[in-house]
Amino acid sequence: MMHSSNELQAIYSERFSAHIEYRRAVWRVLVSQYFSKFVPPDAHVLDLGCGYGEFINHVSCKKKLAMDLNTRAREYLSQDVDFILQDCCHAWPIPDDSLDVVFTSNFFEHLASKDALRKTLEQVHRCLKPGGRIVAMGPNIKYIGGAYWDFWDHHLALTHSSLSEALRVLGFDLDRVVQRFLPYTMVNRRRVPSVLVRMYLQVPWAWGLFGKQFLIVASKPK
Repeated sequence: MMHSSNELQAIYSERFSAHIEYRRAVWRVLVSQYFSKFVPPDAHVLDLGCGYGEFINHVSCKKKLAMDLNTRAREYLSQDVDFILQDCCHAWPIPDDSLDVVFTSNFFEHLASKDALRKTLEQVHRCLKPGGRIVAMGPNIKYIGGAYWDFWDHHLALTHSSLSEALRVLGFDLDRVVQRFLPYTMVNRRRVPSVLVRMYLQVPWAWGLFGKQFLIVASKPK
């Protein structure tokens, strides 16, 4: 069962309130130095499970959408972002074949079940244009182990392989699968200067040493 909006507010506050500005600074670098290459300037983009809007607020594109179940998420989004408050497992109020990119980070592990993930990915597939992409990042339990369960709202254990298989089964083509990309979490960790984040992104061999999150890019066939 998904957490209620009130529970999500409490979790977000407990976990992230002390790190908001740091997370913004890190995501500014992540978007400008890496993720922006997946987003054409004329793209229509959805940030799925947008949280504090760190991705969608920093990306440059024609139309910005953000979806979350936390009512307070709207407070952190830029004025040019259209916010959708809803459970992602239900039908989205987005037309078929209308999105160029669906981005999601550290979200799928919060879904209650594989069935919830399936329903969500079906909505992604429906709403993407032919050739549109899903860019998904998340903790890889293969490299995290028991620490994966240190967060109360982690329900669904995923690896790069299991999510890749789900995407293929549901009709996506895999464009890129990175087993180890970013370190696990910014919570209760030493803060890293933005310049080091930028350097890390430019040195892929370091991902194999420190990365514990997967990155998967998949597309809807044309």
